[in-house]
Formats: sequence, structure tokens, C-alpha cells
Amino acid sequence: MSEAAVKTLAPVMCIVGARPNFMKMAPILRALAQHQPAIPALLVHTGQHYDTDMSKKLFVDLGLPTPDINLEVGSGSHAVQTAEVMKRFEPALDEHKPSCVLVVGDVNSTLACTLVAVKKGIPVAHVEAGLRSYDRKMPEEINRLLTDQVADRLYTTERSALANLVREGIAEERVVFAGNVMIDSLEASRPHARSPAETLAAHQLDSALIQHPKGYGVVTLHRPSNVDDAETLKSLLNVLATVAKDLPLVFAMHPRTRSNIERFGLKDLLDPARVAVLPPQGYLEMLGLMGGATLVLTDSGGLQEETTALGVPCLTLRENTERPITVEQGTNTMVGLDREAILRGVAEILAGQGKRGRVPEYWDGHTAERIAADLYQWLGD
Repeated sequence: MSEAAVKTLAPVMCIVGARPNFMKMAPILRALAQHQPAIPALLVHTGQHYDTDMSKKLFVDLGLPTPDINLEVGSGSHAVQTAEVMKRFEPALDEHKPSCVLVVGDVNSTLACTLVAVKKGIPVAHVEAGLRSYDRKMPEEINRLLTDQVADRLYTTERSALANLVREGIAEERVVFAGNVMIDSLEASRPHARSPAETLAAHQLDSALIQHPKGYGVVTLHRPSNVDDAETLKSLLNVLATVAKDLPLVFAMHPRTRSNIERFGLKDLLDPARVAVLPPQGYLEMLGLMGGATLVLTDSGGLQEETTALGVPCLTLRENTERPITVEQGTNTMVGLDREAILRGVAEILAGQGKRGRVPEYWDGHTAERIAADLYQWLGD
């Protein structure tokens, strides 16, 4: 594509909806702007992540520009939220007539904007394609499957994703192994990460808690399967309380989790002298907390990747993962919800036997540049 052609090229419409999308889109937007010649882009925030203050903080932390369009859909059931994004996205698509729509990850906004674009004949590029947990009870799995089926260009984070896509009947020529764009954000942000002591002090918590001889652990829990059932949540909190007797914990608590703990009357299970409970944290705060941790206990997909990149042992409180490379090559161990498996995993880490792994191929901080270069060529073709 000539430079003159690029000047007349309609913008790439880049979609973000929820917190994980922000980390993935920030380096892509930079790479599009820095590409020679620059590739025009429009940033659309669907408003699926509806905590306005936290959303603004994440944009600042990641260096994301103010969205060109904010659809402000807010919360709702999966059906309501997906439908609302589709309804509000269509007029924006009609107005701006982009050269393509670029979606990232697996949230409701990813699928909703993909469906609208494809039905209007606008090409779709999906970043982080081909990841599979093979658990269709996870809404994200449905979003991943359907988005990949109809997207035109699929950028994968690990080589095994290609086999998943081919098995589902997707032509290999639609797939490009680009690497993990989440790690681009991590590498760019590392020098600016907040210190754990600073983060605790900001919430009037004593940093002595994290100066324990064994260090400290970081906890996140948000998946409905883990936090919406009273018995499951009680069991997890009990095992966390046991872990905290040996290793202090910093628990960045999702609003859904906090609400359910209060609703189920489980607040007293966590000793505040051993477990520092924080509200959801900004990206730079979480990066600092994870980077300084002895271990991480989580049900988050993104944290499985980030801990692998940071070389921090991770115990994932799920029965499956859509990111198998974090187990095969990285620092991640699947422990499910089994109390003994969790405690055994913690004991092994504290005994110096935790996984340190290695950083996988193309998790090098340059994924967004590879995506921009390919997108330029693909749009030209």
C-alpha cells in the first residue's frame, strides 16, 4: 500500500470494553501511530467497564488516549449487555465506515462489535484468537468461539492456538502468530509500577504486613463460578485464611466478590491482621504488587500470563485454562478448588520449589508492532 493510499484509508476502529481490553489495546494504538506510514485509528469504548473512576485511571496508567467514541452501555445480563453494545455500535459504524474493526480478548463487547461489523461486510481482526478452555459454561469461551468463526484476521498469542482454530474449520491463511500483546503493556509499564508499600499506604494499611520473612501473596477472585455460590466462596475464603497463617495476603477484591462476601455473611473469615483487603487496583498498582509477590492465587486469565512474564509462581483456582502455555512453559499451576492441592502448591512455593518457568516465544514486548505491520499489509491486499 502506498503512502498516498494510507492517507485515504478509512480508520481502523479499535474496540475496548472491559479492563483486560485496555492493557491489550494500548500498545496496539501506539504501534498503529508509530508505523511508517501511520495507520489511522479510532478508539471506541463500549462502556462495558462501568466504574468510571477506575476506567479513567487505567487509561492514564496505560497511556491510552481519550476514546473517540464512548457508547456508555454500563452493566446488565450477558444478553442485555451484548444487545446494547450492538444497538449502540451500529450507528457509529455507519457514520465512520472504518477499513476494519479490531477487537481484542473475549468480553461481551468483543463478540457484539464483531457481529455488527461482519453483518455489514466490514472486515474484523481479532487479537488473542484461538485460546480455548473447552469449558462452555464460561461466557468468555462462547465469545471466543463465535468471534473466531466470523473474524477475517486472527492474531494468536501462542502457537498451539492455530491447532484449535484449524480443528474448528478456520483456514490457516487467516491466522497470524503475533505473540502476546498483554506483555507489551507489561514491559512498557514495568519502570512505572507502584511499590507495594505505596499501594497499601494509599489505603491506610500498614506495609509491615508485606515485610514478612516469607514475603506476601496476591489474591484475586472474580469468576461467577467461584464467588456466586455461598459454599464455594466460603471454602475458598477458608483456605485463604489457612494460607494467610503462613504467608500474609494482599487481596485486591472485585466488587462482585465483596458484595457476595457481605451477602453470605462471610466477612469474618479473613483476619485483617493477615489479609490486606483492597478495592480493585489500577494497572501500575497491580503490576507492583505482583512483581514483589512470593506467589499469586487467582482465577484470572490475564494474571496467569502476567505472572509468567514476571517469573512469579501462580496458583490458578480453576479446573481449566485457556492459556495452557502458562502451565507448559510458564509459572502457572492449576490447583482448581481443591483445598489440599492449594495448600500443597503454597507449601511447595514457600519451600523454594515453585515454578519459575520461562517467557514464551514472542512474549517480547514487540507483538503490537508485528500486528501493525501485518494489518498494514493485509489492508493493502
